[in-house]
Amino acid sequence: MKKIKLIDNISGLQLFQLMRFLIFFIISIIFTKSHLTRAEIGSWEMFMFIAGLLSFFWVTGVIQSLLPLYHRNRTYRKTGDNGEGKSPEIFNAFILLCLFSLLFFVLGHIVKYNFSVFKYTGNVPYLNLLLLYILLSSPVCLIEYIYLLNNRSYRIFQYGVYTFSLQLILVVLPVVLGRGIIWSIYGLLAVTAVRWIWLIILLVRYAEMKISPEFMREHLYLGAPLILTTLISGSAQYTDGIIVSAVYRDPAMFAWFRYGAKEFPLVLMLASGLNAAMLPEFSTRGRMKESLARIRAKSKSLMHICFPSTMFIMLFARWLYPRMFTPEFQKSADIFLIYSLLVIPRLVFPQTIVVGRKKTRITLIASLLELGLNIPLSLWMIKMGYNIVGVALATFVVYLAGKVFLIAYLWIKMKIRPEEYIPVKIYLLYSSLLALLFVLIDHRIIDIH
Repeated sequence: MKKIKLIDNISGLQLFQLMRFLIFFIISIIFTKSHLTRAEIGSWEMFMFIAGLLSFFWVTGVIQSLLPLYHRNRTYRKTGDNGEGKSPEIFNAFILLCLFSLLFFVLGHIVKYNFSVFKYTGNVPYLNLLLLYILLSSPVCLIEYIYLLNNRSYRIFQYGVYTFSLQLILVVLPVVLGRGIIWSIYGLLAVTAVRWIWLIILLVRYAEMKISPEFMREHLYLGAPLILTTLISGSAQYTDGIIVSAVYRDPAMFAWFRYGAKEFPLVLMLASGLNAAMLPEFSTRGRMKESLARIRAKSKSLMHICFPSTMFIMLFARWLYPRMFTPEFQKSADIFLIYSLLVIPRLVFPQTIVVGRKKTRITLIASLLELGLNIPLSLWMIKMGYNIVGVALATFVVYLAGKVFLIAYLWIKMKIRPEEYIPVKIYLLYSSLLALLFVLIDHRIIDIH
């Protein structure tokens, strides 16, 4: 069908990532306009924050290491089982995700009576439901990648439309009807149950139900550095959220920061989708030149979309925030403006090449570099009077430093020059214009609010 041809693996995954962000963003807007208090909204944000914090690193590591291993691994290459047909790799990745989920579920129950977030609020909100959500939600993250590995790109899009629409309804409807936030959490768990049914159907169709300790060892050998990398460096929101909660211990300050500490979704999701979809292409040396040219062309296309749209949204950020949410969230706009600068390091992809070539220990070194800079720089910025804005600025600096390190590694150690996979002139032009615009807005020379 003509409609299906418009979506390939890259665009399908990008659209899925974008839908996921937009649904949670719409939920945030509706919650601020509802009868919920700021404390209740803070409880929801903390629930989602901790669920992500306790699972994002190992989910990312297991899935991203599966992509270059799929049909290209020692375990099944030796036995000749890596041809067409059902995949034992997918099933063993599913088992690993379930084992990690169960581990954190059990550990969470062991320490739950000694686990708190803010000094003044005590225990984590809805902790039992939170642990159940972690147990159930993490394995279903495999669904979109099963479609990706089987070149069912349009199915990724369909799956996103159906399940995220259902999620929006089941999470928002209880609040609209005047119920408490706990009913939205029940709705989130109900959607997760639907996704489990979907996952089981896909495993029956695409996975060979064959447990292989040998493949799991190979998988974890490649994935362990990625798990540690993501745990150490994390994403900006998790690392910064920990710093803000530790320093200020104030739910209101945390809510202000969380509502601003969001990258422009178009950039984040399109870049993440391109990174994930390109990983399998770098797993074979014979296609290296072709893959480098392709990621350069794809990233150039993203730059023409993401830089202008980021500049546009930055112009209106201070005007939009109090209108999208409430006037008390005006402070969040300044955080968002700095997070918008992450488009500069986000749209170069040395990590895709490094991970695709299975050099995952290099990404671990880069993450250690980021961690070594982020915490002291953030605390120094706070001490200098920048407060939570300084935490966001530190994130931009360290994320840029991590990308520079990976670019230097590819150039020096692997003899891959930046211009082979980065459209350097276009990139530098857009980055300069964006930086100039930020300075003008920050100094209120341009002030739309």
